[in-house]
Parts: sequence; C-alpha cells; structure tokens
Amino acid sequence: MSDETTNGAAAPAQQDAVGPAFTVEKVYVKDVSFEAPGAPAIFNEQGQPDLQLNLNQRVQRLNEALFEVVLGVTLTCKLGEKTAYVAEVQQAGVFALVGLEPQAIDVLLGTQCPNILFPYVRQTVGDLIQAGGFPPFLLQPINFDALYAETLRQRQAQGNDADAALAAPVGNA
Repeated sequence: MSDETTNGAAAPAQQDAVGPAFTVEKVYVKDVSFEAPGAPAIFNEQGQPDLQLNLNQRVQRLNEALFEVVLGVTLTCKLGEKTAYVAEVQQAGVFALVGLEPQAIDVLLGTQCPNILFPYVRQTVGDLIQAGGFPPFLLQPINFDALYAETLRQRQAQGNDADAALAAPVGNA
C-alpha cells in the first residue's frame, strides 16, 4: 500500500485496467447568494408568495476522464410586486468517467450527476431561506431524466450530436 495520499486523483487511471467506471471525486458549493432587498419591512407584508424557479446545468471537461458539473438554482419569491428574497446556489461536482462511450458519458452527465448534486443544492437553498428569516422551503424533486430526454429532442432538432454537446449545457429548465 502506498504512503501517498492522492485524494482520488489516481483512481481513474487505476480503474482503466478493470473496465468502465463512474466515480464522484468532489462535491462542493461553487457560488451562493441570498438577498432580501425589502427586509425588514417585507416580514410584515401579507399575501400569497409567488415563487419562480430557474434551474440550469453546465458541464465542463477538465481532462480526458474528469468533468465538472454545476447545477444552478435561482429561487425568487415575490409578495405582490415586492421581492421578498432571491436565493442563488451553484452546487458543483467533479466526476470521473473512465472507459465509457461518448453517449454513455453524456447520459451520466445529464442525469446521474445532477441527481447526485440535487440533495446538496436543496439543503443549501432551504438553509439560506430559513437563515434569511423566512418560512422553511423544501425544493421539490426534479426529474433529470425527463429534462435530459427533452434536451436530446432539442439537440436532434438542431442536428447536434452527443460529442459536440459534452461542453454545452445539459438539461436546462
């Protein structure tokens, strides 16, 4: 056994000999923001909150086997014409995909990676909103498989193949 600590950096090369592999190398918050522009007056406002969710995903190839996937969520809450809060989170992960066909890599980046990141982004958004003095909020589950299928339909309509799409956003909503 080696005395060197590689933090998983050598894992993809070692797994090349045993076949295809998909591993989570790192999960981290890339960017986070919370604004309550009308506080503290907004806490006295009455009415039904209007929530707007913007979801996006970016994929960046870091090297032959490593990809960074960033799942971005922006949640805006309005009471009437006033903005109660805006919570923005970019949850990221580095994933190793070794020995897989380009189409399989594209599927994993568009479905499994955001599914892995989602619980982290949901927790961070919920914590931000509650720390901002607002009632708890639980981001509802998102069907990344359906979003990916829609992205594939859009790619086919535009004539793009999966290889060209690896550097492009996947599963925007």
